[in-house]
Amino acid sequence: MDNTNIWLIIIGVSIISLSPRILPVALLSRFEFPAIIEEWLSFVAPAVLAGLTAVSVLAPEGVIDISINNIYIWAFLPTVIAAVKTKNLFVTLLAGIAAMACLYNFVGI
Repeated sequence: MDNTNIWLIIIGVSIISLSPRILPVALLSRFEFPAIIEEWLSFVAPAVLAGLTAVSVLAPEGVIDISINNIYIWAFLPTVIAAVKTKNLFVTLLAGIAAMACLYNFVGI
């Protein structure tokens, strides 16, 4: 493969990857949706984030692991508590990072 083919592949994959993200915003941003649809759409992002989080915490290796040895569950608990109590993203991230650091370095799970 020469450089031209590599650049064409990179540009083509970039266009294909970005199109599903940009086209809906570009086409649908001009329209006013009914309140019920806007309310329904407001739940999509949190639902997707919850699904991704659940998979990352409960099945870190591809198989559901709800055991005492799953460090991701142990790190998730103080992170959620910090998020609920403070409602501050920075504090939540700090709690999660500190929890993982402690579990990896001090507890040795």
